[in-house]
Amino acid sequence: MKKIIVLFAALMFLAPAASVSAQSVSTGISIANGELQSFYLAVGDYYRVPESRVVHVKQRYHVHDEELPVVFFLASRAHVDPAVIIDLRLRQRMSWLNITLHYGLTPEIYYVPVQRVGPPYGNAYGHYKKHGKDYKKVRLADSDVVNLVNLRFMSEYHGVAAEVVMDRRGKGERFVVMNDRYYKEKGKHRGRDDDRGKGKDRDDKWDKKDKKDKDDKHDKNKGKGHGKGKDD
Repeated sequence: MKKIIVLFAALMFLAPAASVSAQSVSTGISIANGELQSFYLAVGDYYRVPESRVVHVKQRYHVHDEELPVVFFLASRAHVDPAVIIDLRLRQRMSWLNITLHYGLTPEIYYVPVQRVGPPYGNAYGHYKKHGKDYKKVRLADSDVVNLVNLRFMSEYHGVAAEVVMDRRGKGERFVVMNDRYYKEKGKHRGRDDDRGKGKDRDDKWDKKDKKDKDDKHDKNKGKGHGKGKDD
């Protein structure tokens, strides 16, 4: 009987830990890996899908992290479920460019207007500049598509100049790391902005109160003055 009680107590002790572990597996996000968590959140927010859907695609189909934006980008443009894009990619082994053309889309959807071009974007922008509207001659490698989609994603979502994103990518920075950097920087700026806003609100509040007190005092004194005039 004692052995049963001890075993039951041990299982009760391990249950919370097992629950946490199961939760980590079900979401596909390591609690210690804040970079991945913020990246999945950003992808879901930008493409307007639940974070759980992003994690599901990642976990079920083993899509590389930096290819997730490509999946949701093409699904959005082609008006199909992300699973359809993944099926073409994995089962039929189609390139990102061929999937694009398969849905009647053109490589133009990938290009972001920039003032200058740096590595590793030179070849992609070179093809676009050379062939113009003759999209059949444009050649984009899978890595080019990944870089271009993430360039748009990083730039538009975080409000950062595309050229800056290019520079960071040219130095070998992963988009997952880049996203986490911008996420943290945005949080710091937001905190300072909030403080300034709150301070201004407090100042406005007290300015209005002081003005009201002065007006009330002025009206009271004015009333007393009129009273004396009447008595006189």
